[in-house]
Amino acid sequence: MSNKYSQGPPSGRSLTLLATMMLMGMLVAFAAMAATAAATPKGEFAVFAQCPLSNANVEACTVAKSEKGKFIIGAKEVPIEKAITLQGGLGEANPCEPPFTQKGACRRPFYGAANGETLSKAAQNVPGGLLGLVNCKTIENALLRAACEFFFEHGITQVTATTELAGTPEVSEAALFEPILSEAFGIPAITLPIKIKLDNGLLGSSCYIGSAAEPIRLNLITGTTKPPAPNKPITGSVGTEESNEAGNIITIRNNKLVDNSFAAPGTNGCGTFGLLDPILNASIGVPSKAGTNTAVLEGKLQQAGAEAVKAHE
Repeated sequence: MSNKYSQGPPSGRSLTLLATMMLMGMLVAFAAMAATAAATPKGEFAVFAQCPLSNANVEACTVAKSEKGKFIIGAKEVPIEKAITLQGGLGEANPCEPPFTQKGACRRPFYGAANGETLSKAAQNVPGGLLGLVNCKTIENALLRAACEFFFEHGITQVTATTELAGTPEVSEAALFEPILSEAFGIPAITLPIKIKLDNGLLGSSCYIGSAAEPIRLNLITGTTKPPAPNKPITGSVGTEESNEAGNIITIRNNKLVDNSFAAPGTNGCGTFGLLDPILNASIGVPSKAGTNTAVLEGKLQQAGAEAVKAHE
């Protein structure tokens, strides 16, 4: 008895048709790959390769690279030795006119990088390694101090600190170029909600200062800060602006963004079941209130209109 499931092998014509369909599928896939490759910005616009141009709301592409600076969280200072890059697209700016009281005044919506790497994960070495991070002798609580010595004082091993996004950045070009907007009206040039990942075999793979629910919120300015005590005012810099020959790429060099008015939460997820959190908190000095932490980011910013970037794909 014969049915559609008990028929013999396919005919030569069927095999030819199948091979043709497979070949057409491969050609379509290769064409899509070629189209994707062709859509990458070329030449001096290549720096904007991850601008989310498929988003119709994107009006400009931006790349900010912090090449040096430092983070001071609680009692611990970590220098920026590896460049940290923030990249993405900017939407239409909210009105930037006096009295600057409307919500989001002067700010432009920020859209993350096309490949998801909006903030590069550049692991910075923590000076002194594990014992540079954890100084057991500074812990006042005797029980925690004894636990610290048991866990940590068995040799120095490397620890890195990696800054990760914990929310959506905000950008104000007006405040970037006009520090008075930050100083008088509290409009930051760049707002970065972050968390800091601490990496070391003993600390585990999910040890952070801050989280998405409780981020470290940096309100970075190019002017002079007004921090609560004990921190003292520090001053950033707009830097120097230049453009390419066609005038469609703006570059700001020697830009310095600062904030020493932010608070920092405690650690979370450090060690098995977070057992090392209390020891790290006591040693680093977190949670730390506003006026005891500092961020200084120095580097270069580049920006171009979305249409100009598309024109150079």
